Amino acid sequence: MHPREAAARDPGKPAIIMSGSGAVLAYGELTERANRAAKLFRALGLAPGDGIALCMENHPRFFEVCWAAHDAGLYYTPISCRLRQEEIAYIVRDCGARAFITTAGMAREVAGLGLGPSVQCYMIDGTAQGFRSWEAALQSFPGVPLADDVQGVAMVYSSGTTGRPKGIRPPLPGLGVDQPAPLAAKLLELYRIDADTVYLSPAPLYHAAPLKFTLAVLAAGGTAVVMEKFDPEAALQCIDRHRVTHSQWVPTMFFRMLKLPAAIRAAYRGGSHRVAIHAAAPCPVEIKQRMLQWWGPIIYEYYSGSESIGMCAITPQEWLEHRGSVGRPMRGVLHIVDEQGVELPAGATGLVYFEAATPLRYHNDAEKTARAHNERGWATMGDIGHVDAEGYLYLTDRRDYVIISGGVNIYPREAEDLLETHPKVLDVAVFGVPNEEFGEEVKAVVVPRHMQEAGAQLQQELIDYCRARLSAIKCPRSVDFSSQLPREPTGKLLKKQLRQQYWDAWQAGQTVSTDRS
Repeated sequence: MHPREAAARDPGKPAIIMSGSGAVLAYGELTERANRAAKLFRALGLAPGDGIALCMENHPRFFEVCWAAHDAGLYYTPISCRLRQEEIAYIVRDCGARAFITTAGMAREVAGLGLGPSVQCYMIDGTAQGFRSWEAALQSFPGVPLADDVQGVAMVYSSGTTGRPKGIRPPLPGLGVDQPAPLAAKLLELYRIDADTVYLSPAPLYHAAPLKFTLAVLAAGGTAVVMEKFDPEAALQCIDRHRVTHSQWVPTMFFRMLKLPAAIRAAYRGGSHRVAIHAAAPCPVEIKQRMLQWWGPIIYEYYSGSESIGMCAITPQEWLEHRGSVGRPMRGVLHIVDEQGVELPAGATGLVYFEAATPLRYHNDAEKTARAHNERGWATMGDIGHVDAEGYLYLTDRRDYVIISGGVNIYPREAEDLLETHPKVLDVAVFGVPNEEFGEEVKAVVVPRHMQEAGAQLQQELIDYCRARLSAIKCPRSVDFSSQLPREPTGKLLKKQLRQQYWDAWQAGQTVSTDRS
């Protein structure tokens, strides 16, 4: 499976539709450009196993770069376009990229990167000092496939919310370019992705899941509708306008769509929508129940990560029988392990490990690689959970987010999920802050629906709301208010970053100034 098969059948079929601009990239044009780019990489001396990096906003030419690297047997590293200049430069150097591709829209962020002569730099839609024109460079090469094509693979980086982000460098698959890797084949089968699929991608393409799913849709010959930026109402409009059959979300997107006025939600038809996939973070049970009531039994979930050490999946029908579960393993063997390394029985909570389906290695970080494994060689992504008697996994929280108060482990996700259901809450984060007597106490930072309501009365209302439904020890002892929380464009909450502000202020003998604007 490969886009060139769709191009041979119907070169004018849309491969990519940009939802905002309306720009369309047809299969014939996509494959021709990718072929030219693969030949450019060879002309630069890049052999299978070498690497490139790209830093681009959601852009239709994103995919020709990825498919060119895929066909040339290269590692290709997508870099967040929200990073600062020094962070971009660090990843380009760390991944060993021999070529770097960006766009004129990123000109300010990449100006003066100083990557040196060993990295060939190209820009799409224009040029800037130190960058050659990508379009002009491709014109020197024919648009036919490489004679020595071999499959490359994405090398993604962790979000780097603390310290430097780390690259996850899987082994090259050793497959022909038209042979789906085992994970891609499972995704195609599990979600019934084929040439008739119209897939909505509302998230940034530099993240692993949006990138890999979109590439899988293109390999199958379907059409991907890519949002330049997520907007809840615009996403619903896209589903109806483009007759979307498949989509992928994170729970924050569900939450924002559910907060839309009832009239807007009622205008969504969704008659073509068959499979709505979500992952990246646990979804509160009540939020998922409301989505199922709204969209019907089309919401599928999976649990995995950039590390790709294993994967669980659950259908909507299974979830209704195992509410809150992220499914049973479909790749890798699942184990729950306690702090002493002892494997735990069903029902007991511990660290989630997989006998890895794919070897895990953090690039240039042997220490982090070792920390992610136990003495048996099992690997973990740092999540805490348990399995039931039927083998369904339930996630409790992240290991790094556990609050230890008076020697008791508190999982802040419980209070976080509960506060998200309060009608006056637009967004929320719950985490541990210093307490001299108990070590830590529970703190909530809330974005209210109406900022003018922020104050002592709403703080007490939210605390009482939690205490009526949870044990008091799990509830926030205080609530701060802010106009927004730090999140990635995917909706991932940067909780460590937020938490660190409180710990740094405490060590400095200060208090955190909350934003009431």
